[in-house]
Amino acid sequence: MELFEKKDNQQWLWLVFHSRTRQVLAMHVGRRTRQAAECLLEKLPEDLKKKAIFYTDKFSVYYEVLPWTQHRPVGKESGKTSYIERFNNTLRQRCSRLVRKTLSFSKKLANHIGMIKYFICDYNRRRALLV
Repeated sequence: MELFEKKDNQQWLWLVFHSRTRQVLAMHVGRRTRQAAECLLEKLPEDLKKKAIFYTDKFSVYYEVLPWTQHRPVGKESGKTSYIERFNNTLRQRCSRLVRKTLSFSKKLANHIGMIKYFICDYNRRRALLV
């Protein structure tokens, strides 16, 4: 049975977004678990982890993984998560593979992740030209 044929095998895209440059600093594809959040944080450089302030939605896993002195859980009304929400919408609109009922849907997780990485690299390159 293919990877995405069952709804019980859902994968989530975890992102760390830089608030000033609006570039993606790290990504991880996995379940919505503490383990996945830890994998995402491992992908960040140590110096960035030590000085960063993390603005998140109020998902419970963030409370377990992020240092409480650097964690700022916020609601949508704060506007602190609007850039990453805009990025998520852009990703969905420009990458038809992310929409389940399209002909271009990736059935293999490796292909799915590769396409997302390619999109993020191109997105970051274009953002770098603007900054």
